[in-house]
Amino acid sequence: MSASRGRRAAVTGIGVIAPNGASTETFWKSTKEGISVLDRVTREGCEDLPLRVAGEVRDFDPTAAVEERYLVQTDRFTHFAMAAADFAMEDARFGRPEVDAAPFSVGVITAAGSGGGEFGQRELQQLWGKGSRFVGPYQSIAWFYAASTGQISIRRGLKGPCGVVAADEAGGLDALAHAARAVRRGTEVIVAGSTEAPLAPYSVVCQLGYDELSTVEDPTRAYRPFTGAACGFVPAEGGAMLVVEGEDTARERGAPVRAFLAGHAATFTGASRWEESREGLAQAIRGALAEADCAPEEIDVVFADALGVPAADRAEALAITDVLGAHGRRVPVTAPKTGIGRGYGAAPVLDTAAAVLAMEDGVVPPTPNVFDICHDLDLVTGRARPAEARTALILSRGLMGSNAALVLRHGAE
Repeated sequence: MSASRGRRAAVTGIGVIAPNGASTETFWKSTKEGISVLDRVTREGCEDLPLRVAGEVRDFDPTAAVEERYLVQTDRFTHFAMAAADFAMEDARFGRPEVDAAPFSVGVITAAGSGGGEFGQRELQQLWGKGSRFVGPYQSIAWFYAASTGQISIRRGLKGPCGVVAADEAGGLDALAHAARAVRRGTEVIVAGSTEAPLAPYSVVCQLGYDELSTVEDPTRAYRPFTGAACGFVPAEGGAMLVVEGEDTARERGAPVRAFLAGHAATFTGASRWEESREGLAQAIRGALAEADCAPEEIDVVFADALGVPAADRAEALAITDVLGAHGRRVPVTAPKTGIGRGYGAAPVLDTAAAVLAMEDGVVPPTPNVFDICHDLDLVTGRARPAEARTALILSRGLMGSNAALVLRHGAE
């Protein structure tokens, strides 16, 4: 994705629906201030399940964001995606006239880890409680991983290359990489990102099989990576969508270039093999740096994966220093997701959005609920830290063994 290998992939628009804010502005304000919104799970049907704490999106009204004809055929995770895509396209100054002028030059790529659990559960309850005639026809598509890609493209009239990454958490970065490579190959614009809605009872029951899931009841202690009290992660819903386009296209449109997707790499080390993820994540970092033509000492901030499992946290800390060397012990590291939860495939896309905003604002956001660090990292805690960051490294690992790294350059670079 580096400039030497073709046109640069620029981020020109950001749209966020997150537990700490149903807009990019409120998300960033809460993230920068280190506000934690983790709380007891309140979703109907989850009251008696062992999962006690999560990051819920509570100030989002889908009926105000999405037309009725799309609402009835889509799940909550797609409602988030359609709304976030609207925000991102508005932010990029890319509206209906631009789409109508060249609809086949605009595509959509999303990532999803679980699909539409809430919609699927409701229809299955209808099936078993009332009979097959009470199951709606949209059950066949609403649960599907690709639903958000399809519905965004249909609703916005985007007829260019479309795709979906059906993967665990690291898939969010992989979707951004697919977007950047499509732009490099000649596609003008890609709307890319990930949203998740994993808090329906059916979805939660599935997650209870993860040893890494935290069932601690205290919201301030349920998710504390890089500490001696690390006890796993808590899930979250929501996500982010970005507008990614060729730098030349953005300049011609007069759209501000907010950042560049400069380099990406992915590896695989196997499900829950956290000690082995040290080598796999380090290799992904090396690959992303090489593609970005970026020296280790150029990294100004690291947005950590921060699983909250002692072995995984140790592996990540070591992977950072394995590649960045002594600089890895000095570079600011942050994990703002500890204030909102890990949104599976959406988590690293939210981190990417936060990294763009952090470079623009000149601060590194803090890591909420984390204080007593037990790893050799300069983890930013307490309050935001002023920093003139020009290059960010975003890290992600999935529970099934995927590792990914993304290098992000400031838009002025």
